[in-house]
Amino acid sequence: MRSVKSLIVAGAASFVSAAALAADLPIAAPAIYASPADFGGWYLRGDIGMTNQSMERIDSNTAAQFPGVTQLGLGFDSSPLFGLGVGYQFNNWFRADVTTQYRGNANLHGANGLIFSPTAFQQDNYFGSKSEVLVLANAYVDLGTWWSVTPFIGVGVGASYNRLSGFRDENVQINSGVTMGSVANFADNGVWNFAWAVHAGLAYRVTPSVTLELAYSYVDLGSARPGNFTLFDGTTGPSSIVLRNLTSHDLTLGVRWDLDDPPPPPAVPPVRKG
Repeated sequence: MRSVKSLIVAGAASFVSAAALAADLPIAAPAIYASPADFGGWYLRGDIGMTNQSMERIDSNTAAQFPGVTQLGLGFDSSPLFGLGVGYQFNNWFRADVTTQYRGNANLHGANGLIFSPTAFQQDNYFGSKSEVLVLANAYVDLGTWWSVTPFIGVGVGASYNRLSGFRDENVQINSGVTMGSVANFADNGVWNFAWAVHAGLAYRVTPSVTLELAYSYVDLGSARPGNFTLFDGTTGPSSIVLRNLTSHDLTLGVRWDLDDPPPPPAVPPVRKG
């Protein structure tokens, strides 16, 4: 009988010792994650879109000699654009990138008209096309995110290589009912200009690594000029024609690919009791 009581007392003592030891061990708590810090990383981007271009005026020797020249319907048809770029997301509201765009041929149309007298009139009809290579360094501010949509604004500065192709000036003169005319064809030519842009748009994050953009840009492209002229009789010479203050309203659809995955948020260590 005494031996049975001894076994019961020994077992109780062992249970109490085990419970005391367990109280000193860490308790496995549910995983609790802290909020991740602002993430920065590299990204690639691609864009397609359309341009809507215009110019202020066409300067020439004739326009310089006669201040009464009237601009008649000067402008361009729309043209496609394609762009690539690389950038860096500094935090959740500021990013910057460098982009290169090829802007396809936009057909030129319009004329300069000059009235000398009630019976004397001259008009230069212009034809040709223009394309650009536009390189910009851009900075953007993201304005917050709602339902995965982030509005943004931005600015860009850089350079534009403006190239005129197939430029032609058809001159028509009417004097006292007599019509005369001439045609000057110009060599293709491209020039670099300072360029700048302002941007605004909406970004939608499709996956953690892919973001779609719908954006509008106003772009100042500088000027353009054709090469040497050749008249119908073979006469050649340097051109005096300059297309001034070229601007464009662009609408683009873009994709950004994040190259760096966001780091996992740190886990809170297990809670130790006692």
